[in-house]
Amino acid sequence: MLDLGFVRTSLETVEEKLRARGADPDALLGDFRALDQRRREAITTAEQFKARRNELSQQVGVLKKAGKDAAALVEETRSLKDKLDELDKTAAALDDQLRQLLAGLPNLTRNEVPTGKSEADNVTVKTWGEKPAFDFAPKPHWELGEALGILDFDRAAKLSGARFVVYMGAGARLERALISFMLDLHTQKHGYTEVLPPFMVNSKSLFGTGQLPKFAEDLFRCSDADAEAVARGEFKDNDHWLIPTAEVPVTNLYRDEILDEARLPIRFTAYTPCFRAEAGAAGKDTRGIIRQHQFQKVELVKFTRPEESDAEHEKLTRDAEEILEVLGLPYRRVLLCTGDTGFSSAKTFDLEVWLPGQQLYREISSCSNFEAFQARRANIRYRPGGAKSKVEFVHTINGSGLAVGRTWLAIVENYQQADGSVEIPKALRPYMGGLERITK
Repeated sequence: MLDLGFVRTSLETVEEKLRARGADPDALLGDFRALDQRRREAITTAEQFKARRNELSQQVGVLKKAGKDAAALVEETRSLKDKLDELDKTAAALDDQLRQLLAGLPNLTRNEVPTGKSEADNVTVKTWGEKPAFDFAPKPHWELGEALGILDFDRAAKLSGARFVVYMGAGARLERALISFMLDLHTQKHGYTEVLPPFMVNSKSLFGTGQLPKFAEDLFRCSDADAEAVARGEFKDNDHWLIPTAEVPVTNLYRDEILDEARLPIRFTAYTPCFRAEAGAAGKDTRGIIRQHQFQKVELVKFTRPEESDAEHEKLTRDAEEILEVLGLPYRRVLLCTGDTGFSSAKTFDLEVWLPGQQLYREISSCSNFEAFQARRANIRYRPGGAKSKVEFVHTINGSGLAVGRTWLAIVENYQQADGSVEIPKALRPYMGGLERITK
């Protein structure tokens, strides 16, 4: 969420940044100026009335002590109380309107983020690895997986419907191996603390990271979650939604807390299944396991001082890249343009892995610096410079380290052999019981 004071004093900048995202400032900001002015006027008038009430209370005390009639002043005090009650209601209603308006504003992208409308305007800043050269026509992972008996889409559809898959045999073990490999590298080498959070969260948590209220249609909600309440701006702590990513529970670990500065930066990694309704994905990626309702992911989350967030963002991105490099998977790093940057992010690098069976790069991780946007929504602060100093919002950073299913399919496509088997990358063989190749 953006700071109210910043929006008030930098409204032209906010409008410019919204236009760069492809958003309509008039639609998002509405009558912000009028609402803000009315709120400030109500607060100012209330302060004046409180000062007058305090003055009258002193005068009433003096008159009563002197044995004089204070009825007129008492009546004026009573009248002021009624007016104050009305002003408080007005200010509270305007506060709520402004809060909902601010909750609907996306983060402002950094100046170095390229201006653009879509992924076509993203900028490749780095390419790593040699694309494998095959002396045969490489197949996509869904053909390889079904031929090897390690993916079963038909039985998954019987169990759960479209956009689900069952991993079988060595396919299931490869998924498990990747999870363990990623967690081990991030905890043992990169210094992250492993977390295993709940896979359901309340609406307050989803508001904190920016999924609610804007992206409710992309989520799976449990029967106790009230979508209409969310639309009204009511975010509960006793309802439940399935998590779309571990970013949500891990970031909200410190919601409404003040962190000890000496602990920063805090680095967490978490494996979780992720659940997404894919409401806007009709007809997209219907083959294979690119876009599923349920998938596994290893997430990286950081809480940092504002002055360190750029460096920590770069480190987190490199930590995700190292997974791809150790596995020998060709990839590129892409800086997202303004029109393709996510709602909560100020700057995002996408890592895209090469898929020879499809002859294209596909996103396998988004590494984002949210600056104070999520921390302000979730009220996560720290106290720089000692116990007596003023609290400030931390910066939050996160990225996939990596999306496990997409890493799985990248291995299957990049390490496929002419006979239809799949070689296991050397780094994963200890996690596969020494298995070197998946065969039919």
